[in-house]
Amino acid sequence: MDQARIDRFADTTEDWQFIHVDPVRAQHTPFGGTIAHGFLTLSLLGGMIASAVPPVEGAGLGLNYGLNNLRFLAPLRSGKRVRGRFRLKDFAERAPGQWLSTLEVTMEIEGEEKPLLSADWIVLSILPAF
Repeated sequence: MDQARIDRFADTTEDWQFIHVDPVRAQHTPFGGTIAHGFLTLSLLGGMIASAVPPVEGAGLGLNYGLNNLRFLAPLRSGKRVRGRFRLKDFAERAPGQWLSTLEVTMEIEGEEKPLLSADWIVLSILPAF
């Protein structure tokens, strides 16, 4: 996660809190430098899921249905790398042709013991393929 990406996210969301965008001032906080926005780190899951979780066979559409138990557990300092871990907790038919997958998600920070975030992510898959 580089500072330029954090700055772009700040501009997009209009969240310019100094701990995200002012490296000099952020140096004097307990974080020792800038950190990524929690919502920026959460948004990375959308890109990670494609390489970690196969789609529901025959689904034409997968939608973010929401999150349960989301917790931001550690700050992501600028310059650090992350990875996501996904585990299927539940898979249930919501309605004919609609399936809800509940994924236990953990995002880890390279070289750190404490995870960045954890959540149960619910994805709605709609069949048939369009």
